[in-house]
Amino acid sequence: MVKVLNIEVSDGRRIDLLGLPLDMVTLAQSLERIEEMLRRPGTHQVVTINPEAIIRCQNNPELPATIREAELVVADGVGILWAVRQLTSYQVPERVAGADLIPALFEHFGPKLRVYFLGAKPGIAEKAAQNSHQKYGIQVVGVQDGYFQDEAATVAAIRQAQPDLLLVGMGERQDTFIHRNKTQLGAKVAIGVGGMLDVLSGEVKRVHPLAQKLKIEWLLRVALDRKRWNRAPRLWKFIQLVRTTKAQQARQFPK
Repeated sequence: MVKVLNIEVSDGRRIDLLGLPLDMVTLAQSLERIEEMLRRPGTHQVVTINPEAIIRCQNNPELPATIREAELVVADGVGILWAVRQLTSYQVPERVAGADLIPALFEHFGPKLRVYFLGAKPGIAEKAAQNSHQKYGIQVVGVQDGYFQDEAATVAAIRQAQPDLLLVGMGERQDTFIHRNKTQLGAKVAIGVGGMLDVLSGEVKRVHPLAQKLKIEWLLRVALDRKRWNRAPRLWKFIQLVRTTKAQQARQFPK
């Protein structure tokens, strides 16, 4: 389907956005991809990329490699959808937020899914696991907060549990933690989920469904949570980066 100059695609192709990969998939296609990963050997990483992650790549050399080597990279955030429209000839078929992907995975696989919960403050992962088991019937095979001191011991515990799905809610450390330990985790699929453990635990509520539909959930979260205010400059830097890159493209490829 052609809209103005952008082609909306949902065939799963991987495109380049600001030097990083992005898979053009819907939520349903993401579930299909993950289902395939669960049948294959090895650990497969899923990254939900947002504007902040792209800006953090400028100062964290480990993060770009993490994203480039992930088996699935989905657009988490309307800023990514906007950037794709600005810088490429494509449109992302839909936003695949971690807050939507994880419940969809639990709903889809239910009691067949063995899940390990890692991250957040002490007690949060336990509540998230308990609530998820009660609501979706998933099997909880391990729980660990994000304040561990011994990374090797934590990785060994995950490997011993052999989960189908490892959820890592460790903020900016989560994706590189997965990538760094990928060959040792023993999980079939590992996903960095940010604050999703807080949501699953019931400690944090998602914003009103209307705000989700209007795609301003991220804006409300930043505005209403004082702890997130320091993230606003990164969003502005992202907008500047996209605009600068678009101007460079215009000079390099004039119409």
